[in-house]
Amino acid sequence: MARQTLFANEALTPSGWAQNVRVDIDGEGRIAGVTAGAKPDDVPGEVKVGALLPAPGNAHSHSFQRAMAGLTEYRSQAYDDFWTWRALMYHFVERLTPDDIEAIAAQVQMEMLEAGYAAIGEFHYLHHQPDGTPYDMPGELGARMFAAAAQTGIGYTHLPVLYMRGGMDGRPLSGGQRRFGNTLDQFGTLFEQARERLQDLPADARLGVAPHSLRAVDEDGLSFAARLHRTAPVHIHAAEQTGEVDEALTHLGGRPVAWLLDNMKIDSDWRLVHATQMTDAETAALAASGAGVVVCPITEANLGDGIFEAQQYLSAGGALALGSDSNIRISLSEELRALEHSQRLRDRERAVLATADKSCGRRMLETVAEGGASALGRDAGRIEPGALADLLALDTASSTLAGLSGDRLLDTWIFAAGDHLVSDVWAAGRHVVKDGRHIKHDAIAARFNKVMLRLRSEL
Repeated sequence: MARQTLFANEALTPSGWAQNVRVDIDGEGRIAGVTAGAKPDDVPGEVKVGALLPAPGNAHSHSFQRAMAGLTEYRSQAYDDFWTWRALMYHFVERLTPDDIEAIAAQVQMEMLEAGYAAIGEFHYLHHQPDGTPYDMPGELGARMFAAAAQTGIGYTHLPVLYMRGGMDGRPLSGGQRRFGNTLDQFGTLFEQARERLQDLPADARLGVAPHSLRAVDEDGLSFAARLHRTAPVHIHAAEQTGEVDEALTHLGGRPVAWLLDNMKIDSDWRLVHATQMTDAETAALAASGAGVVVCPITEANLGDGIFEAQQYLSAGGALALGSDSNIRISLSEELRALEHSQRLRDRERAVLATADKSCGRRMLETVAEGGASALGRDAGRIEPGALADLLALDTASSTLAGLSGDRLLDTWIFAAGDHLVSDVWAAGRHVVKDGRHIKHDAIAARFNKVMLRLRSEL
């Protein structure tokens, strides 16, 4: 990669907003220097942008579910909730081929980059053929994710999912779940294949692991997953639904988060996804443990999961990242907006996540940029020398942002505008979005559209 120089009218650095900032990116995709008070055109070929921000990672994605977006917004029975949606998802997943999965993944990654995310954590649980038979190469579908990442240039963290059973009562997998299941030995083989194949991606690619949930993995499986040789944390769905809490109380004798804290070594090497069904005591204890949470406000609203207690958790020092989960909408600004708005609707207050010295938008962006980087095992989330150049730029020439700077500019983007103001994105120095458009947009979109036309004709 060639060295690059950026010039931003303003940039959000760890010490606050700076004006007329030059950012040098070295040949390894890291920030080599940050100079405030610079002059434009001092360096030939520099890229000029409006406002430069640290680009968060999207820390929780099931890419294949993007193909379902908008197709489940009706009542399938008298009472509709997460569990009825899940049954429809299992039926849908049986139709997907490896080529479909790769095309959908590339589209999702491209949309994330165009929205301002620099990286993705793929919570990957599609492993087998529709009837549950492994492919000749067990890691076939993981390799399709890697191929998509190679095409899009996104910062990629692979989170292969361990899925062992159909519920906490030990019932076997059935229907669409058959594509997910592995014994510990099978999963070990799949994990090693992923570790070998991941070396074909750029050096910033990472490998974590994801025991799916307490519903799907027993205590031995959790311990097995945590011991695997990784370069990113352990991710697990936890306390997403009241039904999950009830099941844990019945079969484990405790609530999901409390059980994990009492029975596993939960620390900074763990990320709990959703955690929308926690007591105040669990929220405080989880923050104190050093573990992080990944929230997905758009999906959590769409599925009726509940509202994460963000203010209490952040005030207790908890680490927080964003994800887009089902990918029904891929929008960084909208995800941030939904996070704050959910707090307001619950508490009937305004500016819940603002602090005395930072607006809502700034506190949220800085929090999830740092939290997303740590969740994905990336040395990113800040604009300073040594960090990976995961960066996004906003088009400050837009009439929406005219005359604004600093926190007000950031808040207007999040609460009054949208991702169309994202002009450029760099992922570990790879300049993959220019003038608001991914550099391979047309080819990726054409392939995805072809897949979607076929899938929708079969519904």
